[in-house]
Amino acid sequence: MNLMSYIAETWTPFGLLMMICIGIANSYYVNNGNFEKHSVSYSYERISEVNKECGFVLQSAAELKPDDGRLFTIKEELSFLNGDWWQELNGVGAPLMPFDDRELSRSYSDLRSPINLVSFWITDVDHHHRSKNSIFVSGILQMGITLEGLLSEKPYEGSPRFDIWPGHSQLSINFQGVYNESKKNRGERVMCLLGSAVLPTRQPDSGDPWGWVKEFGYTNQPILTQDDQIVLVLHYPKTLTLRSRAISGSMKSLNQKSNPKYFDEVHISSWLSASASYQFTSNNLVSKACDPYPYKDSLMISEIDIYKGLDFCVILERFTHQEALTILPNWKCNGTDEFCSRLGPFVSDKEINATDGSLKNVKLVLQDVRCENMTSKDNAGFVRVSSVIRAVPPSENQFTAAQRTGISNMTLSAEGIWKSSSGQLCMVGCSGFVDADENGCDTRICLYVPLSFSIKQRSILLGTFSSIDRMTRSYFPLAFEKLVRPAELWDQYTTSHPYYKYSKIDAASAVLEKDVPFNIGTVIKKSFLKFPKIEDVENFPNSLSFLSEDLTLHIPALPDPFPNSFLTKTDLEVEILSIGPLFGRYWFTQYASTFQKGNPYPNVGEYTEKQLLLNVSAQLNLVGDQYSNFSSLFIEGIYDPHVGKMYLIGCRDVRASWKILYESMDLEAGLDCLVEVVIAYPPTTARWLVNPTATISISSQRNEDDPLYFVPIKLQTVPIMYRKQREDILSRRGVEGILRILTLSFAIACILSQLFYIRDNVESVPYISLVMLGVQALGYGLPLITGAEALLRKAATEFSENQSYDLQNSQWICVIDYTVKFLVLVAFSVTLRLCQKVWKSRIRMLTRAPLEPHRVPSDKKVLLTTGIIHVLGYILVLIVHYVNTSYKPLQTAHFIDSTGYSHAIREWETELEEYLGLVQDFFLLPQVIGNLLWKIHVKPLRKLYYVGITSVRLLPHLYDFIRSPIPNPYFSEEYEFVNPRMDFYSKFGDIAIPTIAILLAVFVYVQQRWDYEKLSQKLVLGQVKLLPLGSKVYERLPSASFEAELASGVNRKPMCEKEHDAE
Repeated sequence: MNLMSYIAETWTPFGLLMMICIGIANSYYVNNGNFEKHSVSYSYERISEVNKECGFVLQSAAELKPDDGRLFTIKEELSFLNGDWWQELNGVGAPLMPFDDRELSRSYSDLRSPINLVSFWITDVDHHHRSKNSIFVSGILQMGITLEGLLSEKPYEGSPRFDIWPGHSQLSINFQGVYNESKKNRGERVMCLLGSAVLPTRQPDSGDPWGWVKEFGYTNQPILTQDDQIVLVLHYPKTLTLRSRAISGSMKSLNQKSNPKYFDEVHISSWLSASASYQFTSNNLVSKACDPYPYKDSLMISEIDIYKGLDFCVILERFTHQEALTILPNWKCNGTDEFCSRLGPFVSDKEINATDGSLKNVKLVLQDVRCENMTSKDNAGFVRVSSVIRAVPPSENQFTAAQRTGISNMTLSAEGIWKSSSGQLCMVGCSGFVDADENGCDTRICLYVPLSFSIKQRSILLGTFSSIDRMTRSYFPLAFEKLVRPAELWDQYTTSHPYYKYSKIDAASAVLEKDVPFNIGTVIKKSFLKFPKIEDVENFPNSLSFLSEDLTLHIPALPDPFPNSFLTKTDLEVEILSIGPLFGRYWFTQYASTFQKGNPYPNVGEYTEKQLLLNVSAQLNLVGDQYSNFSSLFIEGIYDPHVGKMYLIGCRDVRASWKILYESMDLEAGLDCLVEVVIAYPPTTARWLVNPTATISISSQRNEDDPLYFVPIKLQTVPIMYRKQREDILSRRGVEGILRILTLSFAIACILSQLFYIRDNVESVPYISLVMLGVQALGYGLPLITGAEALLRKAATEFSENQSYDLQNSQWICVIDYTVKFLVLVAFSVTLRLCQKVWKSRIRMLTRAPLEPHRVPSDKKVLLTTGIIHVLGYILVLIVHYVNTSYKPLQTAHFIDSTGYSHAIREWETELEEYLGLVQDFFLLPQVIGNLLWKIHVKPLRKLYYVGITSVRLLPHLYDFIRSPIPNPYFSEEYEFVNPRMDFYSKFGDIAIPTIAILLAVFVYVQQRWDYEKLSQKLVLGQVKLLPLGSKVYERLPSASFEAELASGVNRKPMCEKEHDAE
C-alpha cells in the first residue's frame, strides 16, 4: 500500500506536466511543412475596405452554389509555390524591394542572374460568414529576389516582415479579402484581397533609391515603413486544361505616386497546384499536331528500338522527376544564324545567345507530369499525358528551376498521347499564356524511351521540338535527350531488356595493336601481375557486373606528368555502361532468362584466353575548367584483363557553333568520333610494387588545323581501390585490431617487467628518466581523452560504407575496439605507477642529502635538451616537407570523410601530429641524454623493457613496409596502424625511423653494459677524451636497506623511519 501511494504521489505531478505538454503540442499542426497555431484568429475587420476596393471584381461575381465541392478545396487548390513576379519599370519607376548583388560583383565569372519568386498560401476560408457570391478568405504572400533558394516554407502568420542579406531578399504580406467566381472569362475564379506589410524605404529624389543597402550592417536594421494600402487580385482558371493552366495576378499600391510607400504594379504568374484535377480536353490540338499518328520525325524512322511496354508513365516520371534534360546543338541546320541558333519555341535571353548556337549547358525540365490510361479499340496501351516543359539557362540551378511554377516565354504547356503500338509520345505545346483563340499552340513535341544503345545513341529519353506549321516555321527542329546512367537501370525499364550494339570494335583493335608492342616487360606483367577480371565463370553475369563495378571510376585526377606549377584536381568519371553482353548492372530477376538463352560462355572449357578480351562501352566525363570542351565523351572498345587496359574509340559531344558543326562533314550523329582513348588500371595484386593509380590518355586523330582538334590529354588518378579491397577494409580492421591487442599486451608486459626489475634493483630507480616515462604516458593518455588509439593510428572515419556488412563482424569489431581501449587504460596506469616509483625514490634521495641536491638526478636539463632537439627536428621536417611537396599538386587543403563532409587540413598541424608519433618512437632519447648527464654506473632499465617497447614502436613501420600501401585511399586517416601518406610513414621513414630507434636502444645497452668510466676511457680521440670526468652523483649512494624503504613508499610511520636509520 505504501508503495502504491509513493508511486501515485510521484507520478501525479509528472502526469499533469505531460498532459500540459501534450495540450501545447496539439495546439500546432503541420501545414505544408510548417507549424501553424490553431489559436490564430481571423477577424476580417477590413471587409468594408475590401468591398470598396474590390467592387470591380464583385460586380461580375456569379452566385456560389452551396453544394459546389470546389468551395471546400480552396485552400489546397488555390495556394501556389515559387511562381514568378515582375515589374515593368522601364528604367525609371518605383521598385518594390532592393537586392544586394555584392556576391555577383565580387566575381566576374559569376554569370548567375537573380530570379523573382512568389508563393501564396490561403490560411483561412470563412464558410460561416459568406454572401451569395463571395467567401471571406485570408492568406500570406511571400515575394523574393534570390540567387539560390526557394520560397517553399510558409512564413509565420503574425506580423509581416522584410528580410535581406547578400544574394537574397524576401517580403511577406498578410492579406484578407473575398473569393468569388466570375461570370466572365469562362467562369474564372477570382480573389481580391487587401494587404498589410512593412516595406523597405526608398530614398526620394535619388538616382539610387536603395543606397542604404550598400551601408555596412544594414541587415540588422533595414529601414522599413508600415503600409496597409496594398490590393492583390488573383485570377484562377475554373478547370485545369492545356489552355487554362495559368494563374495570373497583379498587386498594386493604393497610395499616390508621390507617396514614398508607392510602388509600381507587380505582375504574378504561376499554375494550379498538383491537387487540382487535370482535364484532357484538347483533342483537336493534339490531332492537329500528331495526325497521322505516329508522326514521322527523324527519330521515328531511325534504327533505334523504342520502349512499347505498359509502364511508360512510370518510366517517364522516374527519369524526369527533379532531373534535367540536355539540349543538343543544331548540327544539321543550314540556314541563317537566327534560324539555326534559336532555342526552338523558347525565347532566348542574353546568356543563351552567348552560347553561339552550341546551347552548352542549356537544360530542360519536365514538371507536373500527369498521365491518364485509356482503352483503345485494338486493346493496345493508350495513355494521355500532360506536362509543363521549362527551358533552363546555363547559370540557373537545375533543382531550383524544377521547383518553379511561373508561366513565361521559357515554358511550354504540353498535352498529347502515347500508344504502345509505336512507343511515341506526341504532344502539342503552347507557349506562355494561351488566349481564347489558342494562339501560341504551334509546337509539336515527340518523345521516346529507347531500348537500344550504341556509341552514337546514349539517351534513355530522346525527343524533338518542331513547328506544326512548316510554312511559317521560325526555328530548326530542336533535339533533347537524357543520358543513360547504369545506376538507374533497375526497375520496370530493365524488364524490357535494353541492350548495347557495338560498332567500333575493329577501330579499337587497331588502337590495341598500336599501343601494345611485344616486349619482355609485357610478358612479365602478364605473368606476375593480376588485374580486374571475370572471377567466376560459372556465375558469368554476376561476375560481369562485379567487373563493371571495378572498372567504374569516380575519382580526382591530375595531369601526367605532374607540372611544376600547382593545378587543381579534375574530377574524372568513367561510368561503365556495358561489358560483354551485360548492359548496366546484373539483377537476377531481370537478366536470368536473357543470360540462360544467350550466354556466350556456357561452360568453363570454352572460356579460353582469346575470349578474355571483352567488349566494353562507357561514358567519360572530365569536370574542370581546363577541359570544358569535354562535356561528354562516349567510349567503346576492348578491355584486356591480362594487362588491365581498355583500348577505346571515343565520340565527343562537341559544343561548338552550329556553323562549325555543319561544316564538319565527318561528324557521326553530331559527334566527333575521331578520338582514341587508353585507360590503364592498377593491378589487384602486388600493390606494394606498383602505384595503385589509373592513367588515362585521350588523343585526337584530326589534323592540328582542324577546328575540332585538341591537344593530347594524359591524366593520372589518385590511388583507387577495387571492390574486394573495399570488402577487405572491415576484415583488415579486425586483423589490425587483434595486432593492436597483442602489441599493447606485450607493451604492458614490458612495463610490468620493469616494475619487478626495480623492486630488486632499487639503487637504479632514481636514474630512470621521467621525461622518457612522460612521453610514454602522454602517448597512452591522449587517446583516452581524444578517443584515438594508442600506438597505432585509427581511422578518422567510422567506416560508414561498411554498414552493409555482417552485423556479427561489426559487433566483433566493437569488442576489439573496447578491448583496445581497456588495454590502453591499463598501459597508462602501469606507466604512471612506474613514474610514481621513480619520483618517490628521488624524493627519498633528496631527504637523505638535503644539502646536496645536485647529487639527486634531475630531468630539467634532460627536458630542455630533448625539447630543443625535437623543436629543431620539427622545423627541419617542415622545411624538407615543403621542398618535397611544393611542386606537387597532390597536396590539398581539404579532405572528405565517409559522411561526405569536407574538412580543412593545415599542413603544419598534420606534420605536428605525425611528429608527436615520432617523439614516441624516439622515447629512449631522454634516457640516453640523462645517462650522459648523470654519468651513471648502474642499469636503470631492463633489457626486456627498452628492447620490447622499441619493438612495439617499430611494428607500425614494419607493417607499413610489408603490407599493401593504400588499403582505403578515399579517406585521409583510415589506417589502423599507420598513415603512409604522411612523411613519417613513407618508405624512407619506414627505414630511417626504425634505424634511429634501434641505435638509441643500442646506446642504452652500451651505457648500461659499460659504466661511465670505461666509456670515457675508450671514447678517446688522440689525447682528447670525448666524455668528461666521472660522476659525483654516484660517489655517495644510499644503502640497499634505505632504498628498500624508499621503494616501499613515502607514507610510512616515523617510528619505522627511525628504525631504519638506526640500522
